[in-house]
Parts: sequence; structure tokens; C-alpha cells
Amino acid sequence: MIILPAIDLKDGQVVRLYKGEFDTVHQVAQDPLETARAFYDAGARHIHMVDLDGARDGVRKNGEIVRQVVRESGLEVELGGGIRTLADLEAVFGLGVRRAVIGSAAVTCPELVRQAAERWGERVAVGIDAKNGRVKTAGWREDSGMDYLELARRMEGYGVKVIIFTDIDTDGTLQGPAFSRLEALQKAVSCGIVASGGVSSHEDLRRLSAMGLRGAIVGKAYYAGTVDLARAVREAGAQC
Repeated sequence: MIILPAIDLKDGQVVRLYKGEFDTVHQVAQDPLETARAFYDAGARHIHMVDLDGARDGVRKNGEIVRQVVRESGLEVELGGGIRTLADLEAVFGLGVRRAVIGSAAVTCPELVRQAAERWGERVAVGIDAKNGRVKTAGWREDSGMDYLELARRMEGYGVKVIIFTDIDTDGTLQGPAFSRLEALQKAVSCGIVASGGVSSHEDLRRLSAMGLRGAIVGKAYYAGTVDLARAVREAGAQC
């Protein structure tokens, strides 16, 4: 299973949120590049980055930081936040990003997903963020009215191969992932699934790996010290 340590960027800072609430934002590291290099030194070969400014306002502000991480960390970068058009995708790939994550636009502009999957294949993933099983958009502020399994099936129909599922109820809580929702998602689609939200321990990661998931994103657990990244990578196996 691929372990993806996370860097969320807001106004150039490495931050974390609690359940996606922007009024809980707090800085968790001093320097994005040095944080990414620490991930690499621990054995990680992939990183999940989110431009929170882009996710909330639709305007990405942290592109140069992402470019620097791509060039100088040695990590394969997966980036989400504010990707809503083909031009956005081209710009993100122009930074050297390996995989782009389409979030809100999967709901508001599904044709974008179809075109992107056709053009870039597995280099495009769809991020499905849900609270109580209902998909949220616009930085998790708006309720789409859509069930997460319904959206996942639609995205698979558009050719999507990778889905990143974030359970908002567990994100940033250190209370454990939403295992039952992840299991339901695995049964609903054949896409590779990356789990996001709630990872709190090595036992959580072992359980996710045993489920056969494509990957797991580790955010707050790393910064809080409840997961040792080097150990997590070692236990997860080959990171390619």
C-alpha cells in the first residue's frame, strides 16, 4: 500500500484543519520543502498536497511551493485544490505534478472528468469528500445532495481509475478511518481507492492495507507523532 504523507497549504504555510473547518486552521510545520524532504528521508516516495486556497476560493496561490517540492524533494506529487478546468489541469501538470485530483468539479462539471480521464488516464484522480455519506464541494462548505457511492459509480463510468475518498467526519480527528464507508466504496467500484481522513495509528494503516486499498494519506497523525512515517512506510511495503 502506498503511504502518502500530506501537506496542506494555505497562504504558503503548512497547516491542518479539523473536519475541514477553516476556522480551525493552524500551522503544523515551518517550511513546506523541508517537511517534504523529511518525508523522503523517512522512505516515502509520494506526497499528497492540497492547495486549500484553491479549494475554497478556486484560485490556487501555492503553485511555486508545489513546483519547488516537485523539483527538490524527490517525491512524486499528487495535488488537489481548485482544479476546475482543463486549463487548470495543464497548469498543474506544468508544475511537474504526477497526479492531479479533481474535487468539486467532479460534481459541477462531470464532462471535465471524462475529458481529463481520456487524455491523462491514471494521472487524474477524483477526490470524493463526504460528510455522513453526502458529497461536499467548494472546500467542504456546500452540500451537493449526492451520495458518495453514486458519485463514485458515475466517475468510474467516465473512466476514472483512482478515487481519493475523504471522510470529513473523521478528518483531522485521530479517531480512525471510516472503514465501513471505505468497504462499501470498494464494493461499489473497481477503481483504486486511496483512504483519507482519521488515520491515527499504525494499526489503522495495517487494517487499511489488509483491505487491499491502493493507498492511505497520513496527515495529522504524522504531525501529532502518533504515526512514525519511516515505520509506516516500511510496514506498507514497496512504494512504487
